[in-house]
Amino acid sequence: MTDVRVIVVDDQQLIRESIAALLDIQPGISVVGTAGDGKAAVDLTVAEDPDVVLMDVRMPVMDGIDALGVLRRRNPRTRVVMLTTFDDEEYVVRALKAGASGYLLKDRPAVELAAAVRLAHSGVVQFDPAAAARLATALGHGLGHGRPVPPQLDLTEREVDVLRLVATGSTNREIAGRLHLSEGTVKNHVSRILGRLGLRDRTQAAVYARDHGLL
Repeated sequence: MTDVRVIVVDDQQLIRESIAALLDIQPGISVVGTAGDGKAAVDLTVAEDPDVVLMDVRMPVMDGIDALGVLRRRNPRTRVVMLTTFDDEEYVVRALKAGASGYLLKDRPAVELAAAVRLAHSGVVQFDPAAAARLATALGHGLGHGRPVPPQLDLTEREVDVLRLVATGSTNREIAGRLHLSEGTVKNHVSRILGRLGLRDRTQAAVYARDHGLL
């Protein structure tokens, strides 16, 4: 099996080299480069065509979310996971809208970072629990309280609520708790949503929600 090729981007040299070293010894992962700012990250990603980029948010020259936006246009195959110390809802929402494949905090153990890289490579959108909570806050408390369903969506109001929470990276259990439903009911809602919208998986659902103004 081919290794997942990774680039690590952080403006602090010690941090990026430490993360790179920790990942490079994980089975099935190969770090092919590091960069210290968003512009350098774009240039390196275009040159190396990695599978996954771990990107800091706040950096000089070009911040990580702006770099993410450029990479979505120039290197759409590459998955970009924001890896940061900031769980502020503004950054989380900006990252998802820009097309991030995840938003994780830097204090994750090496094994968890490696798992995050593999999940991103397989197309799974993932959020650190703290970041997911911030995103839920950013979505407001309007879930299920008369918030209008966009007219182009062939979904019920409850299905839109579920879709919004799927887009935050919430599990079926978390969605069930938030909406006071059973896990089985949530699973059925998710299946109907994917079928009605012609989507393959939760990753595509998150992108769809972002593109249709549900976040």
